[in-house]
Amino acid sequence: MDHLASWLLSQTAAYAHRLVGDGFAAVGARGYHYRLLASLEADGAASQAALGRRTGIHLSDLVGALNELEGAGFVARSPDPADRRRNVITLTGAGAARAKELGERVAEVQDELLEPLSEAEREQLTRLLRRLLDHHRGG
Repeated sequence: MDHLASWLLSQTAAYAHRLVGDGFAAVGARGYHYRLLASLEADGAASQAALGRRTGIHLSDLVGALNELEGAGFVARSPDPADRRRNVITLTGAGAARAKELGERVAEVQDELLEPLSEAEREQLTRLLRRLLDHHRGG
């Protein structure tokens, strides 16, 4: 099987998923938390629907993750002034600090996952994976 790219990708993805999950769990977080906080930090406040699209998190999972982040004081929900039926999610100061902490954690996990590769090989692998993903997403 180790001659099949699809098998190698799926096995590596499963290992990466475990590493990321364990890395975030060690600091009381989940991958969704990082994705949401990083998106808010990078791209600013957004409606729940827009945030779901930006992060690729399904609405049913998004609401639960936002509830957890809001309960911890990392995000704030407020009615959208343009459409009171929507909520706008904003990053709090504590959320920005948590995003930084989780960003450092994910960098450590990336280093562990890609340990046998040189910096150039890591960049090449990332470019190739992005190209595959863009192609299959229709981009």
